[in-house]
Amino acid sequence: MFLTILHAKAESAGREVIAVDPRNTSRRCPQCGHTSADNRTTQAMFHCVACGHTAHADTVAAVNVLRAGLVRRDAHVG
Repeated sequence: MFLTILHAKAESAGREVIAVDPRNTSRRCPQCGHTSADNRTTQAMFHCVACGHTAHADTVAAVNVLRAGLVRRDAHVG
């Protein structure tokens, strides 16, 4: 039900919804790509054990979801 409404709202606003796999999106470093459970020092904090990048875990997940969505969109466009 939620996805149906989301798709309809997006379409009426001239936007698209692209589903991506959320697994490891808050554990994968947006700087170097290293994925590890150890990158999540707390529920809120992200600290990459490979390159040292730090950020809020939600921000890291959002960047990774956006990138995954853009890759899927570009794969269907080209």
